Amino acid sequence: MARTGQRQTGTRRGPARDKRRSREPADVMSLLARAVREVEAAAQRGPVTPGVRTKFQVVALLVREEHARVKAATDLGEARRAEQLKRLDGIATILARTAVRDSALYALLSEDAVVPESTLRLKREMLRDSGIEVADEPEAQAAPVAAAAPAAAPERVVPQSVISRQLANPFLAPDFSAVPQAPPRPRRLAGWELLGPLLSSFERAGAGDPACMPLPFPTSRFTPMGLELMAHQGQLVAAAAAGHRTFLLADEPGLGKTAQALLAAEAAGAYPLLVVVPNVVKTNWAREAGRWTPHRRATVINGNGDTLDGFADIVVVNYEVLDRHVGWLGDFGFRGMVVDEAHFIKNRTSQRSQHVLELSERIRSRSPRPLLMALTGTPLINDIDDFRAIWQFLGWIDDGKPLGELMDALEETNLTPADHGFYPAARRCVIGQGIVRRRKVDVAADIPARRIADLPVELDGAAGRSIRAAERELARRLVKRYESALAARESATEVEGIDESLVRQVARWEQKDATSAKAGENVFSMMRRIGEAKAGLAADYAAQLARSAGKVVFFAKHIDVMDTAEETFTKQGVRFSSIRGDQTPGARQRNIDAFVNDPDVAIAVCSLTSAGVGLNLQVASNLVLAELSWTDAEQTQAIDRAHRIGQTEPVTAWRIIAAQTIDARIAELIDSKAGLAARALDGSDEEVGSSADVQHEALVALLTDALASRV
Repeated sequence: MARTGQRQTGTRRGPARDKRRSREPADVMSLLARAVREVEAAAQRGPVTPGVRTKFQVVALLVREEHARVKAATDLGEARRAEQLKRLDGIATILARTAVRDSALYALLSEDAVVPESTLRLKREMLRDSGIEVADEPEAQAAPVAAAAPAAAPERVVPQSVISRQLANPFLAPDFSAVPQAPPRPRRLAGWELLGPLLSSFERAGAGDPACMPLPFPTSRFTPMGLELMAHQGQLVAAAAAGHRTFLLADEPGLGKTAQALLAAEAAGAYPLLVVVPNVVKTNWAREAGRWTPHRRATVINGNGDTLDGFADIVVVNYEVLDRHVGWLGDFGFRGMVVDEAHFIKNRTSQRSQHVLELSERIRSRSPRPLLMALTGTPLINDIDDFRAIWQFLGWIDDGKPLGELMDALEETNLTPADHGFYPAARRCVIGQGIVRRRKVDVAADIPARRIADLPVELDGAAGRSIRAAERELARRLVKRYESALAARESATEVEGIDESLVRQVARWEQKDATSAKAGENVFSMMRRIGEAKAGLAADYAAQLARSAGKVVFFAKHIDVMDTAEETFTKQGVRFSSIRGDQTPGARQRNIDAFVNDPDVAIAVCSLTSAGVGLNLQVASNLVLAELSWTDAEQTQAIDRAHRIGQTEPVTAWRIIAAQTIDARIAELIDSKAGLAARALDGSDEEVGSSADVQHEALVALLTDALASRV
């Protein structure tokens, strides 16, 4: 049986068609205008069929080809060229409007979309039917992308919102004319091997040699109202405002590198801005962007980017998914790029390092003086060879030699590696390119002696979905209980809106049931499940801190969370001591001594309840609280294991919070109770809150939110 709807072209052409004309703009325009209206009408009538999709892709291909041909044509006057381009843009607009009706059409607009043989065949037939000469095309062009791709090539995606952004002006070619092209000039050091001496200059540095570039007087001009920068932060922002565009920001953890990077981008006007980060801090970067640059839209790439805002000013992506997005990111038009925990790219042969370097090179080749920032807390004098990739990301060097401004600075020293004074001079040249390194003890006047920094994380995968489903189920049970109690009331008194007293009564009933181990999800079991889901992320962040800032204390409430953390540390080759309640006094003390005295033992994994008191761990100034306490007092006792007499550095406690769960609400409640406790200690009549108060208030908040969402 012959297929219906198939075009039979071989028998319809008379002798006149054998004398095909060469392609004329008017012919193609007429063809495109007719075809795009047919596609639009078909999409309006109902579901888009495969035949309509094929014709849609043909129109898109022809529009792209004609746009390029008209722009390159030398026999067209400017008026005629402008007219043709305007008509093509009108056809492109209709394509974009049609694609809104069917998301499958968006992918066909991409330049790297697979072009099947059916599309090529229809394209040839449409051109021939319009009397336009067609060059012979080999059958092998049916799927050039698929044929060329290696079997192990990573999946590449283009999020729908990015395509929508491109469709806002889909055929506007990027203008790279503003990128400065430096003319080649003779170099005095051209014959010298310089990268080895540059690295060696850091190894030869003395204790008193500077590790930070000269910085200007701090500025707060770009700080949003209600916030305040510390002096050391304002200095870097001032440097960006003065025109400096590359920074290796190596401040110790806890000195606010995130805020500095965001406000440096604001000072440099480096938007859109790409931020590449570890997964554990991805949510925190988006939150900090909303805080420090509230007028800039920030978006996070999760998975294939289905929830991405393609029109945002700040795009945050984690290393783990960079491979599938590197294609469109390189064409997005970024004017700035920040790489957090930049020591992740120290291995230049790794895939993530190559992707980061590729994106940096594309940004530098397309944007005049982009802002490039590498953030790391790793001391520069250790494993200096690891910083080759970071210098390459910043555009200071390539695989074999210094580049641009660094080479100019080395030339200006009038020294060579054979001269005795070359090494200190070369080190100053590198630092002057933008190395900024401050320690906590150096800026102690700028920061509090003890602070708690919340680090929100997203719970992805099955565990995250299960926890969110359990939280919804708990809320539904509370609502049902509230409604049953409301219906059973004998009083004729009616309360408008939500009855707050009844809400609190339902919360008390739920607390009582939870402590009596009744069946069903309760606030205690939920918090334990959240702790288990956060364990790997919290351990990963503790390992990062240990590598960059020295010894770290890791606190958890539950044994299984400690077990998961220790498994993570073992896999990553990080040595740790375990301090638990079931240990003998001798074993416990041996583990404490190992953490305090052995420089290779980087992390102490501690039980929040059994190790939260009676320990002196002041050898560390960073703590990770993997699970929340029910009281501020318990949290404070844990922090005071490091923040005590004899501590020489400010202490930072990194509290891991599961975003968009009850975990975040409980963190807020603990902080509010801490305020009450502080006022009570100062002589206030306020009652100090207990753990039961926090549990009660968490249930009240959960039920209130659920009831409010029903109104």
